[in-house]
Amino acid sequence: MKRPVGAEKKRVKRSSGSSSTSARDSGSDAPPRKKGVKKDVFQLFSEKVRDHKGLESRWAVMEQARVEYFRGKDFVSFVKNHPECKEVLEEDKDLDTEDIANVLLEKNLLVRCDRVTKTLRPGKKKLSTWPAHLEIFREDQGFSENDAFFAWTFEKRHPLWQTLLSFFWPVLTLAICLFPVYPHRCKLIVLYSCAGILLMILSLLFVRAVAFGAMWILLGKRVWFFPNILAEEATLKELFRFWPKKDEEEPPKWTSRLFYTVVAVVVVMLLRRHAPDEAARARYQRRMSNIIDDVLEWSPKLALSGLMENQPPVNITEAANNSSDAASADHTEEADLDEIQGEEEEAEDKTNSDIKT
Repeated sequence: MKRPVGAEKKRVKRSSGSSSTSARDSGSDAPPRKKGVKKDVFQLFSEKVRDHKGLESRWAVMEQARVEYFRGKDFVSFVKNHPECKEVLEEDKDLDTEDIANVLLEKNLLVRCDRVTKTLRPGKKKLSTWPAHLEIFREDQGFSENDAFFAWTFEKRHPLWQTLLSFFWPVLTLAICLFPVYPHRCKLIVLYSCAGILLMILSLLFVRAVAFGAMWILLGKRVWFFPNILAEEATLKELFRFWPKKDEEEPPKWTSRLFYTVVAVVVVMLLRRHAPDEAARARYQRRMSNIIDDVLEWSPKLALSGLMENQPPVNITEAANNSSDAASADHTEEADLDEIQGEEEEAEDKTNSDIKT
């Protein structure tokens, strides 16, 4: 019996539909392929720019937190002088500097800041180039080159040397605590090294202050050699920079220069007149040398021997003699008591015999 052609076609369609659905179900049962998480190119660009030494930045306090910030004009010049940093942006590398900065602001990688103090202090010609206190700019979070500051909002990656230093600090602390048990030669090396470094720092600060005072009084110039020697946040290269910055303040008045000259002369004369004599210096030196000798010569063996010497000696033979003497004294006391009792009894017997007679 022949089957109709229409029924045959319907069967073919149903079979093809069922096979497609089964294939779809089998495809849905298969685990989906994991796509690699790609990091944001603007995040990479921000990290690269922040780690680069070409962009000048400073640290400041903003809303009770320390932030690293830079100026808008410095960012423009940095991108212009280092176009290779834009290669990280891939498809967006052709964007303008202002557009890149606006994208960073939209992604909260940057935040626009403003100086807290907006008025000139007495004796200043212009506001500070790098303010120490900032606040968030409330009006418009857009990029600008004119007196605009921008702070990084993400946490900076710590280099390897900082990680190693964090493990080194506990070791250094333990070594300082164990200084009293060092050998005598090591104590001398540590003592003279620390004293030499301290003397060098104090001498540098003293010469620096004297040079500043002399040039301020004689020439009316504010010249600080090693201007970053006391800076909290400075690189090693900036810390030991010798040449001072340009003086941007108004020159001091001649009356103030004359007043401080008289004060300096009076202080020098007083120090010279009331300086300690030779005997006082000798006493102070002797006292300090005794303290240093006590620190250098201390050792656990000497401490333990000193404690043993302070305790009174214990003699076993004397203790035994004392115990035997005490025992003999007790026996003699008992014998004396027996003799006294015997004499009393004899006296009573005599009195009783006399009464009977």
